[in-house]
Amino acid sequence: MEMRERLSSYAIGPATATFSFEHRLARENRWPPDFAARVISEYKRFCFLAVMAGRQVTPSDAVDQAWHLHLTYSRDYWQRFCPDILGCDLHHGPTAGGKAERSRYYDQYAETLKAYEDTFGESPPLDIWPPAARRFNVDPLAFRVNPADAIVMDRRWLWPSISAAMAMLALAAVLGAYFA
Repeated sequence: MEMRERLSSYAIGPATATFSFEHRLARENRWPPDFAARVISEYKRFCFLAVMAGRQVTPSDAVDQAWHLHLTYSRDYWQRFCPDILGCDLHHGPTAGGKAERSRYYDQYAETLKAYEDTFGESPPLDIWPPAARRFNVDPLAFRVNPADAIVMDRRWLWPSISAAMAMLALAAVLGAYFA
């Protein structure tokens, strides 16, 4: 069986798990389950590229989240996935940081997007594989927030919410003065 077929039929983690890899990925990233399933498919495509491209490739942030989580399933990753599915070890190496590394990964990511198109005959989905400028200029500014500790609001709703709150305060002040 070819690697693409093995990847296609491969399920990460133990089949008997009550809480599947897909559900864990969705929960840990606050993604809808269908998006997590798509990310896993893209992670498998990335792994195929990593083995077949003949050069280093760089994942999108979403794909990297799937890879990080898969690495925590260490027995599955090292004893089943790498030898039986990929046929080789696939190591995850962090950046050493700095401008030169940033530039290298930026270029490498752009080349990965091109290799994706060449290999799969289609553009990668933008919601999972954003352009390099977003991946390396906007996305690194993100950080994880525990919603039990903070209120998280979409920036697009910030000003309308503030405006509505101010209007309500003004109305309360007018009504308070009127009925006083």
